[in-house]
Amino acid sequence: MTSTTDAGNDAAAPDGYGELRAQLATLTTEAFRPELAEIDRLSTQEIARIMNGEDTTVPAAVAAKLPQISAAIDATAERMARGGRLIYAGAGTAGRLGVLDASECPPTFNTDPSEVIGLIAGGPSAMVKAVEGAEDSKELAAADLDELGLTADDTVVGISASGRTPYAIGAVEHARGKGALTLGLSCNAGSALAAAAEHGLEIVVGPELLTGSTRLKAGTAQKLVLNMLSTITMIRLGKTYGNLMVDVRASNEKLRARSRRIVSLATGASDQEIEAALAATDGEVKNAILTILGEVDGPTAATLLAGSEGHLRAALAAVRTT
Repeated sequence: MTSTTDAGNDAAAPDGYGELRAQLATLTTEAFRPELAEIDRLSTQEIARIMNGEDTTVPAAVAAKLPQISAAIDATAERMARGGRLIYAGAGTAGRLGVLDASECPPTFNTDPSEVIGLIAGGPSAMVKAVEGAEDSKELAAADLDELGLTADDTVVGISASGRTPYAIGAVEHARGKGALTLGLSCNAGSALAAAAEHGLEIVVGPELLTGSTRLKAGTAQKLVLNMLSTITMIRLGKTYGNLMVDVRASNEKLRARSRRIVSLATGASDQEIEAALAATDGEVKNAILTILGEVDGPTAATLLAGSEGHLRAALAAVRTT
């Protein structure tokens, strides 16, 4: 059945979902593709080829919205520099992507877990099992944000492929009412989510390989944008030095090895110098680099970095002007 047929018959649908089915039939992300109707009869390699071809279109859709994405990132970084938090809110796949991005910030950028937060409709258990009805509640989103003690310095990102999910829209509406910065990330043009947010980011990737399976192209698009949002915000906040993760938290053997490699790449120092610098700075990569390049001791490095709000380049410039 095509989207056109759906739209025509739904008004009198006996199941009580006619209005919602009619809404879905208008969404690009839900569109039916007749040319793929017999995809299950193709060889595995041919299906893989088609799917791969579909995926290659996603970066172009993201590229078309780079000015809007960049403006949203600058606004987010400005709020976070004042002590605000970055909060993602979504349901299903969109919610899981937000939780994933938030959970990767502490080990990558040494952020506190309270600085970047992922909210998913239905709570943590919804990460692995759907919570019935949770995504349909704007009130649940408002309650989840109130529990965090939302402030005007925070940024709330509503994530929804369809752009109509009540939980994501409710989060953005509630946050905007509190004076927080709001972003609405969706994959349909003219979405209610984008309209509700100060920064509407609509990445239109077109109909999915499997009708309505927005964990595919739409999910990929959302992941790419969230990567940009968190990574570039952290760059703006001084969490990197060039393209090096100088705020990495060395919480396991791999990351301890990586931290030493980062100090080496940034300074060209010998292994002995690197170990001495890390020992003098309690293993803090950024501080260790500053002790080597700025030729200062550990406490002085900490003071300089505090004075430069954690920006290594600014701390180095301060050393060189004294």
